[in-house]
Amino acid sequence: MKRGSQGRERPLTVHDLNQLLLVCSLVLLVAVAAVRISSRSGLPSLLVYLGIGIAMGQDGIGDIHFNNAELTQVIGYAALVVILAEGGLGTKWKEIKPALPAASALALVGVAVSVGVTATAAHYLIDLEWRQALIIGAVVSSTDAAAVFSVLRKIPLPARVTGTLEAESGFNDAPVVILVVSFSTAGPVEHWYLLIGKIILELAIGAAIGIAVGWLGSWGLRHVALPASGLYPIAVMAIAVTAYAAGAMAHGSGFLAVYLASMAMGNAKLPHWPATRGFADGLGWIAQIGMFVLLGLLVTPHELGDDILPALAIGLVLTMVARPLSVVLCLTPFRVPWQEQTLMSWAGLRGAVPIVLATIPMVEGVEASRRIFNLVFVLVVVYTLVQGPTLPWLARKLSLGGEAEAADLGIESAPLERLSGHLLSVAIPKGSRMHGVEVAELRLPAGAAVTLVVREGKSFVPLPTTVLRRGDELLVVATDPVRDAAERRLRAVGHGGKLAGWLGTDGGGTGR
Repeated sequence: MKRGSQGRERPLTVHDLNQLLLVCSLVLLVAVAAVRISSRSGLPSLLVYLGIGIAMGQDGIGDIHFNNAELTQVIGYAALVVILAEGGLGTKWKEIKPALPAASALALVGVAVSVGVTATAAHYLIDLEWRQALIIGAVVSSTDAAAVFSVLRKIPLPARVTGTLEAESGFNDAPVVILVVSFSTAGPVEHWYLLIGKIILELAIGAAIGIAVGWLGSWGLRHVALPASGLYPIAVMAIAVTAYAAGAMAHGSGFLAVYLASMAMGNAKLPHWPATRGFADGLGWIAQIGMFVLLGLLVTPHELGDDILPALAIGLVLTMVARPLSVVLCLTPFRVPWQEQTLMSWAGLRGAVPIVLATIPMVEGVEASRRIFNLVFVLVVVYTLVQGPTLPWLARKLSLGGEAEAADLGIESAPLERLSGHLLSVAIPKGSRMHGVEVAELRLPAGAAVTLVVREGKSFVPLPTTVLRRGDELLVVATDPVRDAAERRLRAVGHGGKLAGWLGTDGGGTGR
């Protein structure tokens, strides 16, 4: 709604819609182009998007006055749901399964340590009241998966490191949200055991709902053949959002629910998986761009001057004391080598979540809430700017960057409902060990066969002696009973070559 000349609200007109669509499309195009800049420089893309928002704001060339913290919080929550769903869909169970105990410790005990240390520093260093100090400590204690992996994906790392960081980033949003809301609405809690009990209960409810919704959604999508492949990505995202809404309405952690539901679907070998993954990835980019641009609009740069030094002081304690201490306390019992602990201490990037959570005290009317937002904003920007580009360098110095593993096959499954079978479309990537393997050496189970090979734009029916090459696309027909076995075997050969164990037990298949 827009206001007329007499202050009354008038409905949005088609002309207003045209202007809005033009501005939004131009912002998206600029943001997409800016991704290349961030990828070349090593900077997380969030800084670029924040810069676009600031440039459009009242201190920039756009001169847009925006101060609606409540709307920003609502849109930020919606964007976080999409981002967590995309992250869950891309999480490989085989990588995070061994890291679950360590990641859970970091997401719970590590967060508590970080909140305590950071809040104490904020109270004594910049003379904040305990309530405000605890809010800041809770707000900045959540790591951001999007910020971390936009940098770390450039170099291969041990599975334990990536699994721990990824799982921690997906899990720690939930307890941090509960803490920030509790401190913002009631101040410091007198009975800490009640707060701990509330966190455990909400996490348990969210986990139960997320796993249940994810399992039911996966089962339904695998057993119901939809009339169009484009419906599968929509259904997957709808199921993920359902998990969040159901978890939140049941007074549980909706963020944990959507992450676990998405992870369950992402590891369930759903039909048309590459299309679903691409759709979710696109939505995740839109959510990040929209959220960060809006957060950039909300900040007022000329008000940040007095908060720069205090933010740097808090960030220094968080980065050099709180995060390393939480990592050492949580990971030492699991005998994690010091090199990996060092990297994970430095990889605690703060991104979308802290800035969004900083709007909660503004909405709740907490005293000095605007200063809290400014402190968090400066802290996130400065320390992401420092940590992001140095993460690959640190990984190499710690000898944690090794050779890349064999590229996983791109397998898309289309159910053939009336024929009681599946058509598997298999793309052989550049690094696959399926290169040089004969069709007969695939040793597919009875009931599965390679029916067509597409090579350099030409298709032909292969012979048992046909040698497969990188860049080939295969069409494999499999009956329902052997569909999973055929896919596991294909992934096994892709990772281990023609000598890979039967059914991919030593081939490292992801199941997706």
